[in-house]
Amino acid sequence: MKTPLILKKLFRRRIVLGAAICLLVVVLVALLANVITGYDPNETAVSQRLSVPTATHLMGTDELGRDLFARIAFGGRYSLTIAALTATGAIAFGTLFGLVAGFFRRLDAPIMRVVDAMMSFPDILLAIALVAILGPSMFNVVLALVLVYTPRVARVVRASTLVVRELLFVEAARAVGVSTARILWRHILPNLMSPILVQASFIFAYAILAEAALSFLGVGVPPEIPTWGTMVAGSQQYAHDALWVVLFPGFAIILTALSLQLLGDGVRDLLDPRLKKSM
Repeated sequence: MKTPLILKKLFRRRIVLGAAICLLVVVLVALLANVITGYDPNETAVSQRLSVPTATHLMGTDELGRDLFARIAFGGRYSLTIAALTATGAIAFGTLFGLVAGFFRRLDAPIMRVVDAMMSFPDILLAIALVAILGPSMFNVVLALVLVYTPRVARVVRASTLVVRELLFVEAARAVGVSTARILWRHILPNLMSPILVQASFIFAYAILAEAALSFLGVGVPPEIPTWGTMVAGSQQYAHDALWVVLFPGFAIILTALSLQLLGDGVRDLLDPRLKKSM
C-alpha cells in the first residue's frame, strides 16, 4: 500500500487528523523555540514575577519572572527527547526479548518469568524505585522508563511471534535451510511492525506522563532542566495566586499525550485487519 493512500485512510477520521496536527504543532514549537519565543528561558526578571499573560508575555511569567511561553517551548525539547529515547529503547529491547522468547521455546519460560516479575509492579512505582537507586538525572530517567516499558513490548512481540513462526512461509524457509537469524530478520520481524508501531506511539505518550509524574514527585530530572514536569513541580506552590504557571505546562503535557494516544488508536485501527472495515 502506497504511503499517500495509507495517510489518506489514517486521516479519514477527523479526530486522528486533529491529533496529528496538534502533535505537529507541539514538535514545531519545540524545534523552533529560538525563533518564535524571543526570550531566554532561563533569563530572570524578579520585578516581573508572576505577571499575568499579556502581549509581551503570552503565557505570563513564573515565580522568577522568566517567560513561561519560552520555558514551555524549550522544555518541550527535553520532554519530547526523553519520551522519544524511552520509546526507542523500549521498542528495541522489547522487540529483541519478545522475538527470542517467541521463537526459541527453551528461552520462552525464563524470559517471560522475568517479564512477569517486572510487570507485577505498577509502572510509576517501579520507575520511582529505579530512579531512586540510579539517582536523578535525565539519562537515569530514560533508563528507568526503558526498563519499565520494555516488558510491555516484549509481551506483545512474543504473542505475535508465536503466531507468525507457525505460518507456512516460515516453515518453507526452514525447509530450504534459511538461517535462523535471516528468518527472524526477513520473515518474522516485518510481520510484527503493526503491533510494534502501535506500542511505540503509546509508550511515547506514557513516557511523557511518567516523566511529568516523576518530576512532580521530586525524583525525576534535576530542577534546572526545564521539562514540563519540572515546571509544574516547581510552580505548584504559586498556583493559588497565579494559576497559569501550572495550567500552561499541564496543558502541554495533556495535549501531547492525548494527541499521541489518539494517533496511536488511529494507527492500530488502520493496521488491524479486524477493524479495517469500520474505517
